[in-house]
Amino acid sequence: MHVGDTRGHFDRDAGAFTGRDDLRLFMRDALRGYERTREATTARFADHALGRHIASAIKWEAIEGLDRHLDEFARRLEARGAKVCWASSAAEARDYIVGLARDRGARRIVKSKCMTTEEIELNAALEAAGCEVTESDLGEYIVQIRGEGPFHFVFPAMHLKRGEISADFVRHLGTEPTDSPEELTMIARRTLREKFLAADMGITGANFGVAETGMVSVTENEGNARLTLALPRIHVVVMGIEKILPRLEDLALFLPLLATAGTGQLITCYNSLVGGPRQPGESDGPEEMHVVLLDNGRTRLLADPEARDALRCIRCGACLNACPVYKNIGGHAYGTPYQGPIGSVIMPRLRALEEWQHLSFASSLCGACTETCPLGIDLHHQLLRNRHLAAQAAGSSAWRLAFRAFAFVARRPLLYRFAVAAARPLLRIFGRGGFGSVNPLRAWTATRDLPPAPTATFRSYWEKRHPES
Repeated sequence: MHVGDTRGHFDRDAGAFTGRDDLRLFMRDALRGYERTREATTARFADHALGRHIASAIKWEAIEGLDRHLDEFARRLEARGAKVCWASSAAEARDYIVGLARDRGARRIVKSKCMTTEEIELNAALEAAGCEVTESDLGEYIVQIRGEGPFHFVFPAMHLKRGEISADFVRHLGTEPTDSPEELTMIARRTLREKFLAADMGITGANFGVAETGMVSVTENEGNARLTLALPRIHVVVMGIEKILPRLEDLALFLPLLATAGTGQLITCYNSLVGGPRQPGESDGPEEMHVVLLDNGRTRLLADPEARDALRCIRCGACLNACPVYKNIGGHAYGTPYQGPIGSVIMPRLRALEEWQHLSFASSLCGACTETCPLGIDLHHQLLRNRHLAAQAAGSSAWRLAFRAFAFVARRPLLYRFAVAAARPLLRIFGRGGFGSVNPLRAWTATRDLPPAPTATFRSYWEKRHPES
């Protein structure tokens, strides 16, 4: 999705969602079920806290040695016949995949859920080139036929009730109305099975890339990703460069950790490891495998000693599920493929800070995201740092003048006391909406109640009760 007025988009969609009490309650009920399931699964770990600590250390090892691990990963893939594309930008990644589809005559394409392809706006580029692109994940397929983006990068259609999904299937697929989740799933399954059998190209993401073996790890619950990477004659992987792990044995920890944090499962239903195209003597698999290693701003994050912490994210979505802001404004308000706290951290850095800085202010800084993150990423610190960078970048002369004036007054006790005494009656007037359009607090009081001004200062309160001091 090309975004113009990103702040206006955010304000409009966030306001629309917060007005839907029924939808917000529906989403909170769903997330309460996730929380209960996750708590029960976490209790089955021998030492969940220790597992998180070890996973964090492994990811730091991977990020600190990213150049070496990526080189090893690419060499081992190429040794088995895979083609590796190093894409420094979204445009390079799109051009490579669109060019590949054009050169190979691939007109029908199936995709499994992949937020990296959402990041580079791949579907729109392929469709503009005349390709038919079908999302094969059930949630992604539902939002695709609705013309929407994912609401959540683990649960793309979590905002929709079964009646809405049924109506969409009736409208787009010509099926009979049904309120049964099983029947709705079977409708999608029949439609998608035909797409799998006819597809020329399958596109997947990668949950992890294993440097030691040169293999791509894909995790899912529906089996659609396995069909996507196995049935078409061409398999394309789009993988952010931060998804690397050093060793195959690391998956023994990361797969259950991802499943528990993401969906509350002990392990996901399907875990596939792919290391190249069909080899001589093998009876199935794609004829070609292409792996697009995407930078698209990630090395800028890597170069920043503080910001690189965000590259440890495994896209489990746990921070979205814990975030009070996400629960109240919904996923579409963010206008990005990565929503919630992690999206608010990385999108202003992967794209343009000045255009996306408002996302970093869409947070209460309560720290719930940091607490729930299985890798212990200090997300609320990163959000605060983004705010600091945004304020520096803004460089507003009005802001500088205001803070200099405050500093001047705050350093002079007599002047400060006079200013406080003068401000108290003004706060009472402004807080009640006085002075109409010229009220400097209008933007604040339009959506908040301003607490009443205190009747006395703390200094006078103290002096009254402790006159001897």
